[in-house]
Amino acid sequence: MLEKLARQTAVYGVSTIVVRFLSYLLTPYYTRIFGQEAYGIVTDVYALIPLALTLLTMGMESSYFRFAAKADEAGGDAAAAKRRLFATTWGVTSLAALLFFGAVALFRGTLSGWMGAAYAEHPSYVVWVGAIVLFDVWGCIPFSRLREQGRSMTFVGFKALNVVLNVVLAFGFGAAGLFASDFGVGWVFVANLAASVVTWFALLATTDRTLPRIDRALLGRILVYSVPLLLGGLAGTANEFIDRQLIKAYVEPSEAMAQLGVYGAIAKIAVVMMLFYQMYRLAAEPFFLSNFRKQDFVQMNAAALKYYVMASMLIFLGIALFRDLFALIVGRDFREGIFILPVILGANVLAGVWLNLSFWYKREERTSLAIVVTGAGLAAMLGFGRWLIPLWGYYGAAWTRLASETTMVVVSWWLGRRFFPVPYEWGRMGEYAAVALAVFFASEAVTDACGNKWVARAFDMGMLAAYVGYLVRRERIDVRALARAALRRGAPAR
Repeated sequence: MLEKLARQTAVYGVSTIVVRFLSYLLTPYYTRIFGQEAYGIVTDVYALIPLALTLLTMGMESSYFRFAAKADEAGGDAAAAKRRLFATTWGVTSLAALLFFGAVALFRGTLSGWMGAAYAEHPSYVVWVGAIVLFDVWGCIPFSRLREQGRSMTFVGFKALNVVLNVVLAFGFGAAGLFASDFGVGWVFVANLAASVVTWFALLATTDRTLPRIDRALLGRILVYSVPLLLGGLAGTANEFIDRQLIKAYVEPSEAMAQLGVYGAIAKIAVVMMLFYQMYRLAAEPFFLSNFRKQDFVQMNAAALKYYVMASMLIFLGIALFRDLFALIVGRDFREGIFILPVILGANVLAGVWLNLSFWYKREERTSLAIVVTGAGLAAMLGFGRWLIPLWGYYGAAWTRLASETTMVVVSWWLGRRFFPVPYEWGRMGEYAAVALAVFFASEAVTDACGNKWVARAFDMGMLAAYVGYLVRRERIDVRALARAALRRGAPAR
């Protein structure tokens, strides 16, 4: 069964890498045409959007996967049950998004004032962003349905459509000189909204003419499952954006937006790590929420986490050892913050670990535990942020994020050990992480000592290759057999 997860991860992985690569073309572009403060607005807004999406989708994505699996298990007319499930979850999220947009449009002046001086000068920014949220929420459940149906290429095709339109419009607006107009950064949001609207209309073709319609009895059962996920998701999403808000709160106002811009740009460089996290999540969530026997689930979950750690630590080294090259992704004014990149990468590794540790309580429908995990992470974020950000600015924000992710991993581990023991190979995974960190610190020492970047780079390449060899030997991976299997799959049928 792990082969199925690997195949799904590969499908989502290759396609997601292509899609996200196109999206991340905007990072080097925007960091070269906007200053630190203007890009700080982009960073701020795109940190807040996921919070709105989490609130308005109400945990319905995971609920859709879980209740669709239940429909299959129950027998009978599973197709009709799934249509009713789709109509209900799509209906309630669509209604919530419409009410949200109405409130944003009505109170745009008040909201823009709360968000800061940069927004108070342009209250329309808030309305454009609210419209982006509206159409993204409207598309959320149709996208989840594609994942549940295993239509990964269709899913990625629509995601690609969205990104390509966004990128093309952004470059087009720049070529037309619109970013230099008084509306400025607002054109970033216009490009995004246009892409979201086109994508939503394209998604309608996949709904099989099902209309959003709320079945109250079904909704009641879904909410029992999804509300704890909503509360936990809000806390978890807050962990993803509140470090940006804490920079605004604890850094001198004259420097806050510039520091926010640098922090957001450097966080974007961790693209490969986040790509791996996203492709794993897209494949693993519907996979692990299917109806496996407990013993099968336990074994697969333990093995999946080990291989996730192996891959993520390899990616960590690949980026951290060559971060001077990755710094070229962003504009010159933003490269001053490249030293925080290893810390952000470490936080991203841990995000994938606690994602894997969350599958058991979603499967067992003990979703209230999500509140405990993400609540602990939020408390750590607030506590460490209050301490570190006034001292170190955006460097303190990076360590605050790492502390939050560490806290969620520890709490998830403790809950799992108490309520749903899984034989994770913690010793082996800890060994892989420790060896990777030893390689990183050895590289830092050699770089500081030799002073020749070419010698240091050759050393780094050798150490990275040695780490790959160590993983292969430690896990007794038959590389030749893997290569032969890959060639057989890729060979045309006769």
